Amino acid sequence: MVSGKGVTTEISREFPLFLACRPLRSGVPTRSHHRTDGQRGGHRGDKELRDGQHGAGLQVAAGMQEVSPSVTDGHHVEITASRFFNNQCSGSGIIMGTWCGLRVAFIVGSLFMILLIIVYWDDVGGFSLYPLQDPRRVPPDSDSRPWTTRVPSSAVQPSSVVFVLPAPSSTPLIPKQKTITAVKNHIEEDGKEKKERKAETMEEEQKEKTLNINNRGQEERKQRIMDVCSGKDILEFPGRARTFDQIPNRELDHLIVDDTHQIIYCYVPKVACTNWKRVMVVLSQSLISPSSGKPYTDPEAVPPDLVHNSSLHLTFAKFWRHYGSLSRHLMALKLQRYTKFLFVRDPFVRLISAFRNKFGKPNEDFYRQFGSVMLHRYGNGSGSLPETAAEAFAAGVKPTFQQFITYLLDPETEKESIFNEHWRQVYRLCHPCQVKYDFIGRLETLETDAENLLKILEVDHLLHFPSGARNQTAASWERDWFAQIPVTMRRELYKLYEPDFELFGYPKPDSVLHQ
Repeated sequence: MVSGKGVTTEISREFPLFLACRPLRSGVPTRSHHRTDGQRGGHRGDKELRDGQHGAGLQVAAGMQEVSPSVTDGHHVEITASRFFNNQCSGSGIIMGTWCGLRVAFIVGSLFMILLIIVYWDDVGGFSLYPLQDPRRVPPDSDSRPWTTRVPSSAVQPSSVVFVLPAPSSTPLIPKQKTITAVKNHIEEDGKEKKERKAETMEEEQKEKTLNINNRGQEERKQRIMDVCSGKDILEFPGRARTFDQIPNRELDHLIVDDTHQIIYCYVPKVACTNWKRVMVVLSQSLISPSSGKPYTDPEAVPPDLVHNSSLHLTFAKFWRHYGSLSRHLMALKLQRYTKFLFVRDPFVRLISAFRNKFGKPNEDFYRQFGSVMLHRYGNGSGSLPETAAEAFAAGVKPTFQQFITYLLDPETEKESIFNEHWRQVYRLCHPCQVKYDFIGRLETLETDAENLLKILEVDHLLHFPSGARNQTAASWERDWFAQIPVTMRRELYKLYEPDFELFGYPKPDSVLHQ
């Protein structure tokens, strides 16, 4: 509001910004028609205006503008305020007033834009500045804004503004052709993986199917033994109805015990017993390797001639010596808790294999103990026999297969001594009617049965069954080997081994018995 002859101005407290931007002429006193009463005020105003020449032209009260409450005629307008924006608006005249206004507008607009950026930064951060960036190359520790560089909160001052800028990407842009090639490769790899998974699934299904078949086969074998031992087949043979306690200790010498893995193995000579004894030696750690000074860990490395040493194996026949009167009780406990297995073979084929192995080549022990007896009793020669097997073979003197069969059928043979283990019946070696075996393997399916058995025993991760010599005596040889044997002797021989045929499910050899 302007009144009077002089220039009397009232400035409302409601317009601080307007006052802040009003220019004052540098070095020119404010006009007044009355200088008498306001002389001091005029001089003071001149001094303050001269100070404004050096950068303090505008003064605004802190928080609010202060105007002298007593403005009288002849007095100048007195403006008292603190410096504004570090003397941003120093100057004079209309031009400087316009420049000050632009500056203020720019600062206010900048502050407003910064405020908008801070408020809406989440939306701005979601915008990708690198649309061709491969998302698979994003670092694993990135958050929802993977291309921003964060500033620690401790580094931000209260009065400062932090601009969060995109971090430069270290990953080069992938050309379109390379991207297409990568997609094709990915599709091909995915197809290969699917085929591999399908093949693995089919293999597992086949293994499971085979395992189920083997399990059914095992159940059938065990059921057959139970049927024969119960008398359903009306087949009588020595020892069928006796109990385990009635078996003499000396007849339990083929049941090898491994307490560490809770296994009982009844070995049958000429039915892969050498390799199975190797397995038992490794499991029981009963034989030290001279090269390493440690127990053998590979069954194939165990010398075959050493595994037949009876001192290496703990058998039921040795229990009396170790445990005395408690031996039978311990046997019963182990038979109940341990996994028991044996392997069998066609009885006639086993006989042929035993003859070939013990009498088909020089063997001093078997020649003196059995071969010379057969030659004396059933041979045509009346003179003295060579003393050694080597001399006998050099002279062409050796037992024939027919002499061997005659020896087995002769009642005098077992009156002198029990059958040797290599041709003794399996039911007399392993007592299947008294020992309930958990696994009955066959030499004819040795590879499959051995693999399944090691899994059942839970030792397949410790060792593998030795490859060794496979079945060298084939069942097809029976006719040739028995061609020179009279039919009556063949039938008697079958009667002698019939329990083994029936117990273990081997067919009756009609081609041999009725030829």
